[in-house]
This record gives sequence, C-alpha cells and structure tokens, in this order.
Amino acid sequence: MKTIFYRFTLLIFCGLFVVSCSAPQVSQYAAEKPVLDLSEYFSGTIDAYGIFTDRSGEVKKRFTVLIKSNWTTVDGKKVGTLDESFDYSDGTKQKRIWTLTEQSPGYYIGRADDVVGDAQGQLAGNALNWTYTLALPVDGTIYHVQFNDWMYLMTPKVMLNKAKMSKFGIELGEVTLSFHKR
Repeated sequence: MKTIFYRFTLLIFCGLFVVSCSAPQVSQYAAEKPVLDLSEYFSGTIDAYGIFTDRSGEVKKRFTVLIKSNWTTVDGKKVGTLDESFDYSDGTKQKRIWTLTEQSPGYYIGRADDVVGDAQGQLAGNALNWTYTLALPVDGTIYHVQFNDWMYLMTPKVMLNKAKMSKFGIELGEVTLSFHKR
C-alpha cells in the first residue's frame, strides 16, 4: 500500500512540476492588436516609469527612463539604436545603449555593453519576448543575471513591460515598466 501511495504522490508532484514550468509562447499573442512594430514604436522619444520588486513583492527601486531611438537599414536589415538614460529614486544614474537588429520578420537580436552575448527577441501580434543575461553591478560586484522580458503594446503610444530576473533558475525579482511614446 505504501508503494502505491509513494508512486501516486510522485506522479502528482511530477505533473505539478511540468505544469508550473510551462511558459507562455509569443506566438499565442499573434492575433492581438494593436500589432507591435519595433521600428515604429521605438522611433523618437519615449518616457518610461518603472519599479524593481524583490521576490516578496517589496519595491526596492523606482526609476524613470528617457529613451531616444532611431532606425536605419544596414545590409537590408532594420537596425535600431535605443539610447536609454535611467534616473533612480536614490539619485543614481545609468546609461544603456541598445543596438537591435531584425534577423528575420519577428526575430531580433539586441546588444548593449552590459548585456552578456546577444539578447534574443521574438514578437507576434502586440507582444515581444526578450531573453538575455545582464551584467548587473551590486555593491561593487558584477552578477550575471538572466532576464525574461515581456512587452505588450496597449495602444499606439503605451506599452507595458514585465521582466523576471533570475540567477541559476531562482527568481530574484521583477522589473515592471510603463512606456509612453511622445
């Protein structure tokens, strides 16, 4: 009887584990409107307002971002530059300049000085999913943390962003942003 109980418990645990590991796919947003065109939305000046929350949901940092962006065509591919200036509520400032390159329709790579390797982006409908590793400075030490970043175009001028930050598969916190195109 104990063997049956243990097998049943193991089966339930494995089933719950598989379900909890499933993640949304960007393709499930393909029919959503308005359709996100990165070179259209990230063109000109955008203001963003964000928070970083830890695992418990406590707000650890608040910040604003001024993004100046433009796009060109290089070798037949769309290439965008997003110049981001961060101002944190504690008075610190940060700069990040992204270079985004469309590899094929709906697929992008992104590069920035503090991004380890390439960011991988895929979009469909109103959604964009970025995955990348960021070299994050904390108290004089650099940590490589993984981001799973989801952006959703709400209106032609407003986009919401939710990013989960993790290390070794353990969630560290979330970044939530609201973008407003001028």
